[in-house]
Amino acid sequence: MALSIRLPSDVEERLKNLAARTGRTKSFYITEAICEHLEDLEDLYLAEQRMIDIRAGRTQTVPLEEVMKRYGMEG
Repeated sequence: MALSIRLPSDVEERLKNLAARTGRTKSFYITEAICEHLEDLEDLYLAEQRMIDIRAGRTQTVPLEEVMKRYGMEG
């Protein structure tokens, strides 16, 4: 998918320099950055939704000790 974005000039310069020094394309680094950050955002969103469900009583937590016992990891 083609995508057009405007980057601040300092970010564009850093990206250009990194690509030149490493022999990779700017697109490679943009894709890497988006994928990494998107993963973090997805994790954050899921965690926030889980907290909302816990506070609303729609789901419950399980104590760490119980999880460890379930999986034979008692210490």
